[in-house]
Amino acid sequence: MVSSNATDENASLEDNENAENHIATVRELWRYLWPNGRIDLKIRVILAMAFLVMAKVIGVYVPFLFKDAVNTLTGDAEVNGTMIAAAVPVGLIIGYGTARVLTQAFGEIRDAIFVKVGQHALRNIALNTFRHLHLLSLRFHLERRTGGLSRVIERATRGIDFLLRFMLFNIIPTILEIGMISSIFWINFGFLYALITFLCLSSYIYFTIAVTEWRLKYRREMNKQDTRANGRAIDSLINFETVKYFTSEHHEADRYDKSLKQYADASIRSQLSLTLLNIGQGFIISGGLIAVLLMGANGVYDGRFTIGDFVLINALLIQIYIPLNFLGFVYREIKQALVDMEKMFMLIAKNPEIEDAENATDIKVASGEIEFKNVCFHYSEDRPILKDVSFKVDGGTTTAIVGSSGAGKSTISRILFRFYDISSGSVTIDGQDIREIKQISLRRQIGVVPQDTVLFNDSIKYNISYGDHNATDEEIFEAAKLAKIHDFILTLPEGYDTEVGERGLKLSGGEKQRVAIARTILKNPAILLLDEATSALDSHTERDIQQSLEKISEQRTAIVIAHRLSTIINVNEILVIDDGEIVERGNHRVLLAMEGVYYQMWQKQQELDEVQQKLKELEKNDEKACIKEA
Repeated sequence: MVSSNATDENASLEDNENAENHIATVRELWRYLWPNGRIDLKIRVILAMAFLVMAKVIGVYVPFLFKDAVNTLTGDAEVNGTMIAAAVPVGLIIGYGTARVLTQAFGEIRDAIFVKVGQHALRNIALNTFRHLHLLSLRFHLERRTGGLSRVIERATRGIDFLLRFMLFNIIPTILEIGMISSIFWINFGFLYALITFLCLSSYIYFTIAVTEWRLKYRREMNKQDTRANGRAIDSLINFETVKYFTSEHHEADRYDKSLKQYADASIRSQLSLTLLNIGQGFIISGGLIAVLLMGANGVYDGRFTIGDFVLINALLIQIYIPLNFLGFVYREIKQALVDMEKMFMLIAKNPEIEDAENATDIKVASGEIEFKNVCFHYSEDRPILKDVSFKVDGGTTTAIVGSSGAGKSTISRILFRFYDISSGSVTIDGQDIREIKQISLRRQIGVVPQDTVLFNDSIKYNISYGDHNATDEEIFEAAKLAKIHDFILTLPEGYDTEVGERGLKLSGGEKQRVAIARTILKNPAILLLDEATSALDSHTERDIQQSLEKISEQRTAIVIAHRLSTIINVNEILVIDDGEIVERGNHRVLLAMEGVYYQMWQKQQELDEVQQKLKELEKNDEKACIKEA
């Protein structure tokens, strides 16, 4: 019993919290519908509401014209105390038709006036969401599911559009119409008619809301499985090659089908509950309609009402029941729209992990000196990555960082680019703490060639020009030449207009990396971060690229995260990191002389290079033998 009460209390608290969230969501949406500084849009909102009211007032008056026409045609001597002339029925019918046209016209004018307001709101919400997603931290984007996130934004945008059209132009007009028609029944036919109509409408609304609330769990489950299925499908397609490598097509199809089945089950339950809702609504509407029409028929029989009054009662009831037929659908969709919008507004309200300081300034790079001083960093408190790391990179020099996988090499580049903030210590550029510098200013001064190069699904030219959107074709070509990819691009049928495909999958790893190098060259930064920039290149191309990188590194500060030690023998200083700590430092010759960690790494790579060289020689000998036999 205690458990049941606790459950009820929790459900009540959850309902209250949801109601508060919905109110906050509507309030947030209203900011976009009533934007500061946009008088033109505010005038449009006011005019749209005015036409909405006029359309409803005329719509409610339409049955009265029809009533008067019926009374004249059934032979009543007067209507509303006035004798009827022969031409009056024609005038009433024309007036009836005109009023119906005006009702529709005012509704269309209302939509035409409001459409600019609605589209302005949708555009700004979508734009703000897009901008905010780019402000969120790398941690957020590493943890998110692209498919699920896109589904949330898609549903929220669709929900906003639905809310604008139905809540403003269906729910509010229906409430206005209920009030007017209830008043008409009271004034024209008596309190009992108004009471029965009100009780019928109240029962209808209560039943609709109660059943719809009960049905919402099926809709939520549908959305949950829809998001999961979409996320799995997109994730599988993005990792197309991995699926092929492990012949997991059937496994991926089974996972997708499982989500689709769960969606279908929830959808079936939702449809069955909708059937129950529709049947219940039909009983309530019919009951109220029968009761009021029986009373009206009795009034006609007694001589208190005319045939026109009977027709008026029926017309008013039908007029109010037609929009109510959609109440369950509209209420459910509005609730769901509010939930979907709430998720997107929560996304917009999510604070970026990395934010500019209140008094942040633009960076001023002179020599480009970089200093890490007693830097500690962790992704989670139980997993320290960097432990009291200190080093200085003099301006215009090149420093390499080497170490085993997971030692913390790439983390240093992410910290310098300020994807993450450090736990303690400081990172400075020319004496300026990067936490006191505007992020965009900092990042404009740093060029990065990542180990895992990802390209936009666009042309090669667009991907290179990403380093400088205002670059001329000549500057793009020169950057491509320095990156040793210009000649390759010219061999392609479409040249620089060649599409690279999703994430650049139409290019090889080495080609993608050279495009990444070209766009970084085009950026012309003061500081270079090369995160194993030549790891996807063959030995011959690597030597060519290495010469280009050394050339563009001249008079720039460069940090090179290296896997192949042969690429860093000429750098000014090498830092050897092991388990988040700098264990050795010096140039290539000094570190070899120490015969420590670096020396062991060098020896292993030399042995590996010798094995690879022998394998190449054997392959060449086999080819020569095959040629002789042929």
